[in-house]
Amino acid sequence: MPTDGGVVLRDVTVRYGRSLALDAVSGQFAPGSLTAVVGANGAGKSTLLAAIAGVVRLTRGTIERPAATQVAYLPQTAALATDYPLTVAELISLGAWQEFGAFRSQGAEQRNRVAAAASAVDLAERLRRRIGELSPGELQRALFARLILMDPAVILLDEPVAAVDARTTEMLLDRIEQWHHEGRTLIAVLHDLDLVRSRFPSTLVLARRCVAWGATGPTLAAMAA
Repeated sequence: MPTDGGVVLRDVTVRYGRSLALDAVSGQFAPGSLTAVVGANGAGKSTLLAAIAGVVRLTRGTIERPAATQVAYLPQTAALATDYPLTVAELISLGAWQEFGAFRSQGAEQRNRVAAAASAVDLAERLRRRIGELSPGELQRALFARLILMDPAVILLDEPVAAVDARTTEMLLDRIEQWHHEGRTLIAVLHDLDLVRSRFPSTLVLARRCVAWGATGPTLAAMAA
């Protein structure tokens, strides 16, 4: 697992046409940190993750992060096309595509890793199903299994437990905690502040600008003030 997992933001500004999405956000996600990003709708939370992932272009500022192959980005599941004819096994295996390439079939080792990742999120019996047949919770678990194969230093999660059942929520939160204990840097956009208080030691509050950033308790108190 890569270890150079810090992310540094310097004056990060993003515009969509005339609309300002992020305004001069600066700070650091320390290597191995676990941070929730919170704020009202339209505060720039998803834009921040997309900017760190390199999906959107900065209007101004810089982002220092590991190489692209060491950063994993999971957008909201609503943004994913589930009608594409992929099986669960094929979706999970995309996490290791750089190892076997676009034109080679997977070897036995890769297939075993896919099976192990599926088992880790309780999808061992779903590998042959099409992703369009999955419940929202099962799909999110499959996407987490894909992240397991990617083995990234930095993991960006946009609303990872939205619209999933309570059992899946606990399973995914436990996986996030495990990644944190492994020394990975995790940044997650969340709305549930009770969940943030109970599971995330650090929090960034956004309102296009950085409102507060630090230990979760004082940061959320500053948000409410």
